[in-house]
Amino acid sequence: MNTKKYIGTKEINAIPMNRQEYNDFRGWELPADENGSDEGYLVEYVDGGKANTPQYAGYVSWSPKDVFERAYKSIETPLDRLYIERDELMDKYNKLVLFLGREDAESIAGEMQVELMELQKIQMHDYLLTLRTRIELMKK
Repeated sequence: MNTKKYIGTKEINAIPMNRQEYNDFRGWELPADENGSDEGYLVEYVDGGKANTPQYAGYVSWSPKDVFERAYKSIETPLDRLYIERDELMDKYNKLVLFLGREDAESIAGEMQVELMELQKIQMHDYLLTLRTRIELMKK
């Protein structure tokens, strides 16, 4: 089977809840091979999916803590959102810098694309500086 890669972004509601608490909430028996004290989150998908429990309007599931915390970041405050924006941009900027540092960058992407990526790198750096300033001002 050939699989394709996907990336997604969802806005969710979540509350910390261990595996046993989630199973109790759903009225399920905890399977013998699962650990009820596993930390995690009850996750409510609010951007689609039919409700599967009367207590919530969206589709509800459970996610282990480590999986959840790699996939989701808090967006409660404007500062939270700025940190996310900065971190995502920094990741893309670092990947671009690494690519442009390759000896074979031009043979992979072509001369014009590399020139445009160099311009993009400058603009991304300026954007990062702007985000840093906004964060510093917001923290005061």
